[in-house]
Amino acid sequence: MRLILVYCSLLNIKESLYSYMKLSTDQLLSQFKALADPVRARLVALCGIAECSVSELVRVTGQSQPRVSQHLKQLCDVSLLERFKDGHFVYYRVSGSGTEAATRRRLLALLPDDEPQFEKDIAKLRALRADDDVALEPTSDADRSLFRALVELTVARPLGDLLDIGCGQGRILKLLASRAQRAVGVDTNSSARRLARAELLLAGTANTTLRHGDMVALPFDDGEFDTIILDDVLQYAEDSTAAIEEAKRLLTRGGRILVLAATDDSNIDELRSQFALWAAEGGLRLAAPRAIPNNNPGWLLAVATPADHASAAA
Repeated sequence: MRLILVYCSLLNIKESLYSYMKLSTDQLLSQFKALADPVRARLVALCGIAECSVSELVRVTGQSQPRVSQHLKQLCDVSLLERFKDGHFVYYRVSGSGTEAATRRRLLALLPDDEPQFEKDIAKLRALRADDDVALEPTSDADRSLFRALVELTVARPLGDLLDIGCGQGRILKLLASRAQRAVGVDTNSSARRLARAELLLAGTANTTLRHGDMVALPFDDGEFDTIILDDVLQYAEDSTAAIEEAKRLLTRGGRILVLAATDDSNIDELRSQFALWAAEGGLRLAAPRAIPNNNPGWLLAVATPADHASAAA
């Protein structure tokens, strides 16, 4: 009897595996079929280098809005693109996460990088966003020192999946995206997000996405990020403890939070005390805040981990 039960179990496993393989094969064939259309291939190539709105894709491809929308729906149906709303706009992008990410990357790698039509489309997209382009390079000694300090942190320990809360126009995202597996920026300012998208396109950061988000109620799953930057936001939060609790919710076990705040010589000691208060009230284990640069500081930076993450290392 026991052998019969084992045999039946093996049959069930085999049947389940066969069903899964068939489902995966059917999905792959559907994706190949979707990419066989030249317009859909162009849309995927565009959304692979930057998240794009429907209006941008219409203007770049020269297709009608209904036709572009129909193509986008088909691409989403076979999981080649994902759709999300940001403010009043809907954006499309090639997702770099999820269970099918590796298969999707291998499939899209078959699209030729030197295809003339793709290059023309990307040039048009850049031209469309040219009016939004802004110089996001560090413009002061303090900013340059901050950027060096952040890069040093990535050398000592990988960023993994990065979330920048209060990303503004995306200066830090532009700096760190290439060092992260995935980079997400959130900000309540729609104009800042638009400017960030223009700059990130020029920087070629295809692994970056920007979203509208309230720092105390962010649209992400628990434990989704390895590194979270509280990017000069706690000073202005109505409830700093709630903002920290939300960051802790999103942080994977063993992850770290970078607390960043603008400062100057006149309030540096007061801000250090404020960092300690935030940590105490928010349940963070805080390393000593670092003035950047040491002389005439413009920033205060500290690395923190949740106090209840016993295995976390700053």
